[in-house]
Amino acid sequence: MNENVQHRKIIHIDMDAFFASVEQLDNPELRGKPVAVGGGGERGVVAAASYEARKFNVRSAMSGVIAKKNCPHLLFVKPRFERYKEISQKIRAIFYDYTDLIEPLSLDEAYLDVTENKKGNPSASLIAKEIRQRIFNELHLNASAGISNSKFVAKIASDINKPNGQKTIPPEEVLSFLEELPIEKFFGIGKVTAAKMYSLGIFNGENLKDKSQEFLAQHFKKSGSHYYNIVRGIHHSEVKPNRLRKSVAAEHTFIKNLTSEIFMLEKLEKISAELEQRLIHSKVSGKTITLKIKYSDFKTQTRSKTVPYFVKDKTILFETVKELLFQEKVMNSVRLLGISVTNLNIHSKKIEKAIDIQLKFEF
Repeated sequence: MNENVQHRKIIHIDMDAFFASVEQLDNPELRGKPVAVGGGGERGVVAAASYEARKFNVRSAMSGVIAKKNCPHLLFVKPRFERYKEISQKIRAIFYDYTDLIEPLSLDEAYLDVTENKKGNPSASLIAKEIRQRIFNELHLNASAGISNSKFVAKIASDINKPNGQKTIPPEEVLSFLEELPIEKFFGIGKVTAAKMYSLGIFNGENLKDKSQEFLAQHFKKSGSHYYNIVRGIHHSEVKPNRLRKSVAAEHTFIKNLTSEIFMLEKLEKISAELEQRLIHSKVSGKTITLKIKYSDFKTQTRSKTVPYFVKDKTILFETVKELLFQEKVMNSVRLLGISVTNLNIHSKKIEKAIDIQLKFEF
């Protein structure tokens, strides 16, 4: 393993049930009760669930109907993203007291590289503990942390002692930790991939490590090399403070399924206007426009077109997705429509600041 990578000190901070915790913070009547942020109606989806709700198997991305069935006394609250963003910025300000190498993954989690830090503290574990304590003291919210010498291991570690805990995996323990880890706990391995690995006799890191690079490439294509490396602790990705946005999108889920292209065009015109505002706010435009269609049976279809010039005007966006809509017959009634713009003209602009971290030093 590269010595510089071996000695990096990286922290992954992950807020505990962030959206739901903010709602409970702002509304004392919700504290200690099962709360879901999102919609509880027929078309509603859970965006986040409090730990009280998770005890009843209520999870994010779950339909509101199923969530209510699992937990009849579940309390739904509408999301307030501006409030979550406001608190996220305050959390990030705490991070900057320790390092400028910060790579946010979302409003509620980020990597920090504290190999060299503003406090001159050689212990990444103590820094993580101090950050978590400050978040609690100043914002009255709980955070969990993972500490290791790579982003990959730090992210896995942050989930081990949740909620309101932390876990350090020092460099000399990384390989044994990964060998004992159940394969479904590897970051980036979802249910489908895990099921495929089970069928190949891969149930934990040790089983994965026994497979050759050729075997993994044969069964998992390009991802095979990634799996071969990560189980050996090889993950050189650095914390990227200036991560660039790759796409801008807007989409709507409808209360009733749409069966007519006429109604779909009405919705797409509104989505185009919303997307224009997002592009203007982000100070970007793009050449590739993609129409996303999710049908009533939850199957998703995308249709894209790349134009020879950069676009952010709602009229051009709408005319392009109109052409894409009529490119072929809509297969079924539609529950969601979305438009995204990629191939952006970012150049060297730093569109979004991010956070990342790093770590036998004092862990």
